[in-house]
Amino acid sequence: MLIVFLMTTIIYSTSSVYLTHTLLQKTTPNKFGLLGFLILGVCLHGYLLYPQIMTLHGLNFNLFNTLSLTSLFFVIFYVLFGLYRPILSLGILAVPIALAGVSTGYFGKASYQPIASLNIGLQLHILLSFAAYCVLLMAAVQGFILKLQIKELKHQTIHRFWVSRLPALQSMEGLLFDMILMGFVILSIALGFGFVATYDILDQHIAHKMFFSLASWVVFGILIAGHYLHGWRGKRAANFTIYGFILLAIGFVGSKAVLELIL
Repeated sequence: MLIVFLMTTIIYSTSSVYLTHTLLQKTTPNKFGLLGFLILGVCLHGYLLYPQIMTLHGLNFNLFNTLSLTSLFFVIFYVLFGLYRPILSLGILAVPIALAGVSTGYFGKASYQPIASLNIGLQLHILLSFAAYCVLLMAAVQGFILKLQIKELKHQTIHRFWVSRLPALQSMEGLLFDMILMGFVILSIALGFGFVATYDILDQHIAHKMFFSLASWVVFGILIAGHYLHGWRGKRAANFTIYGFILLAIGFVGSKAVLELIL
């Protein structure tokens, strides 16, 4: 597995350096070359992570495996969006996240309660929760970059790094709400399956997770309503996105850190 890990890190590191070079040189990345290279990295990442999660005693979703799987989904969605959206430049953040995730999953060790059997509802809940988390993570990153672009435009800075090297502000906002809508829909379905399949929230120690997930769902719901009913956009939309994702991250990852590393 060490060889697979080294190959994966080389692919992610090389892609990160390449994207950094294209941004600094103000050139366009080779779309299919980059995405094809990352698809290979995704396959190796998945091959490396599979036996760590699928153990003989059951599923191992400890904190480090969760972070690694999240980063894997993150780069998968980056590749999918990159096939038809002008977001290749955003790989400057997406690919290093994948590199950090695969390293964390490979070296990190934490105690866990193996999940020996799951009904179909919980399986769908877990899968969709990971998908929603990753899409909304991308939206949060997009929102942060959008704030940087707005700041450069507002203050009329001489060196406009984010404005000059990324798509136009209108395109960035359109992509942001595409991500938010997709993430909100997936999160809604995931929460629905979670409530149906979870018979005792308090006994299973997931009340805090449900609370923060619902709080995040409410924030994103308010943002979507505000956007389409009142035209919310720009900095307000970016802030709502970041706050909503922070709540989701507390429930999704923070609760695991408390249960596994502290309690």
